[in-house]
Amino acid sequence: MIKIYAPASIANVGVGFDILGAAIIPINGTLLGDCVTVKLSKKFELINKGIFSNKLPINKEQNIVWKCWFKFCKIIKKNIPVSIILEKNMPIGSGLGSSACSVVATLVAINQICNNPLNSKELLLLMGEIEGEISGSVHYDNVAPSYLGGLQLILEDSHVVSQILPNFKNWFWIIAWPGVKVSTAEARKILPKEYKKDICIKNSRYLAGFIHASYTKQSDLAARCMQDFIAEPYRSKLLPNFLNAKEKIKKIGAIGCGISGSGPTIFAISDNMKTAEKISLWLKDNYLQNKTGFVHICCVDLKGVREIG
Repeated sequence: MIKIYAPASIANVGVGFDILGAAIIPINGTLLGDCVTVKLSKKFELINKGIFSNKLPINKEQNIVWKCWFKFCKIIKKNIPVSIILEKNMPIGSGLGSSACSVVATLVAINQICNNPLNSKELLLLMGEIEGEISGSVHYDNVAPSYLGGLQLILEDSHVVSQILPNFKNWFWIIAWPGVKVSTAEARKILPKEYKKDICIKNSRYLAGFIHASYTKQSDLAARCMQDFIAEPYRSKLLPNFLNAKEKIKKIGAIGCGISGSGPTIFAISDNMKTAEKISLWLKDNYLQNKTGFVHICCVDLKGVREIG
């Protein structure tokens, strides 16, 4: 029997629409992500547990875990009967890579119990493919950080899918999920099909600046470059009170703030723990919509997916 944990992630990281993603973990050690337990069995079985298991499809063949198993068996050309327990601890449609957590944990667990017939690149490509079926297009900005850990730059080169970028160890990432859902597919539909040349140039400049600042350890420059000209101007209307929240958070002292993935989770960055705590308290009081919402002060999770006891 194997139990695998895959961490939550912040896709886009502001300036890097579909090409940047960061795995995160709360500084208090809480595991923010999904867990999957797999053991060999006589037939395929799926048991859903966890806080958000009641939001999963009743039909097991509509469950992303079943899809992972089905596609894995198809690739290795062998039907592997397994019993799977999915601990769904991530809210669906939260903007924190909920589906990626399930995909990554499931594929790593199944691959491991089958003595690793797929290598890491083959697994990552499969993860991206399955993610794409959910969101409407193949992208790796959640699965890559959840699988590999750290802050990932998605290259989709023929030899290299993703590579890790340096991250600032003094940054605290405050994330707030308000307790409501935003569909990734819907959040993608709201975006324009074409962008003006000056917007493309501006976004490229800021993205290049962020990557340069990351390698040259210029924290302030990196934070100033984390601006979203591609998605945020359109997606902000899907989020409860986002623009007001962003303004307030920056007044408190955040050096950066943006939408996590498709939202409605937002993230803020602080290089000071006291400021991070003040932002966290403000978000709890003002951004959460119900009792299921949550706020965590996090750091970048460098481990990515891992086996746990």
